[in-house]
Amino acid sequence: MKIFPAIDIKDKKCVRLVKGDFENKTEYEMSPAEQAQKYKEHGFKNLHIVDLDGALTGKTINLDIIQDIVRKFDFKVEIGGGIRNFDSIQKYIDAGVEKVILGSAAIKDKSFLKKACEKFSNKIALGLDAKNGYLSVSGWKESSNQLTLDYLKEVNDYGASRLIYTDINRDGMKQSPNFDETIKVAKISNCPVIISGGVSSIDDIKKAKNLKNVEGIIVGKAIYDGDIKLEELVKENA
Repeated sequence: MKIFPAIDIKDKKCVRLVKGDFENKTEYEMSPAEQAQKYKEHGFKNLHIVDLDGALTGKTINLDIIQDIVRKFDFKVEIGGGIRNFDSIQKYIDAGVEKVILGSAAIKDKSFLKKACEKFSNKIALGLDAKNGYLSVSGWKESSNQLTLDYLKEVNDYGASRLIYTDINRDGMKQSPNFDETIKVAKISNCPVIISGGVSSIDDIKKAKNLKNVEGIIVGKAIYDGDIKLEELVKENA
């Protein structure tokens, strides 16, 4: 089980949103680089970064911060947030990230996802962010009116190397992930799945370990708020 501690960047700061709501955010004192260093010191190898400025603008706003983190700490980084063209994907790959997450752009334009998977082999992760079974786009501000499982069946053969499934209603709520929906997604997905949204305790991690075709889990707010101690979490790390 790969543990992905999370860093969400907004206005150069580490923040956490509740259910993706930009009006309901908590800012933390540590800079993204300081938070990354903390994760590194505890022995984590993987890192999940979201550029929230990018999600709002569709541009690689915090590329310099992400480059700095990759260069200094040698994490296997997956990065998401407003990546909507090949140029942005290339910039992140050049910066040394392991996986580039395509969300809104892939859902709005399936051919973009397909071409990206062909052009950047083994580098593309598909981010599926769902609310009540339907995919959300544009920083979770609008529904795509597409059912998650229907969309996945359509793009399953495109060649994404990882799938990140987030239940928006659980995100930032610390009420445990939506395991039932994750199991449905993992059952049909051609690539390994990462669980995201709502992780609240070490028990959630242990439960995730027993799921088929689940590669890892993202932990965010529970770390920042001290509900999960990094010393405990790293013991569950593969």
